[in-house]
Amino acid sequence: MTLTLTSTDFDHAGTIPVEHTCDGLNRSPAFAWSGAPEGTRSFLLTCENPDAPGGTFHHWAAYNIQPEWKGLEPGFGAGSRPRGFQQAVNDFGNPGYGGPCPPEGDLAHRYHFRLSALSDRIEAPEGASCAEIRELARPLEIADAKLIGYYGR
Repeated sequence: MTLTLTSTDFDHAGTIPVEHTCDGLNRSPAFAWSGAPEGTRSFLLTCENPDAPGGTFHHWAAYNIQPEWKGLEPGFGAGSRPRGFQQAVNDFGNPGYGGPCPPEGDLAHRYHFRLSALSDRIEAPEGASCAEIRELARPLEIADAKLIGYYGR
């Protein structure tokens, strides 16, 4: 079985709704997944914008998500303290999710949501950045799935 990632809030290659951006409530969309490979001990869910003017911008890293979970409900914003997983510091400088917020007038940017099935939990110091969490996860990754959304202002 292949690991898959979906959202009830937007389709792959679709537009991310305003409520999940800096122009709305700035809270994470809902996600669901299936097909976790045997040996999955945790999940990592990230959001990155490769179209940002200064290079890849890290919007979210939710890590050490429980291996039995099949998704995340919507509504995790900057500074939220969910049960069942941890959140890294995003490139806005806040722990948690920071929604799409491309420069006004740019063409729509791509936002890559990536779910990684990991062979272990991530051991990270308090205040670790999204980029640091992604690096710590690399040797633990046993499968991944992507969902791309677009947003422009």
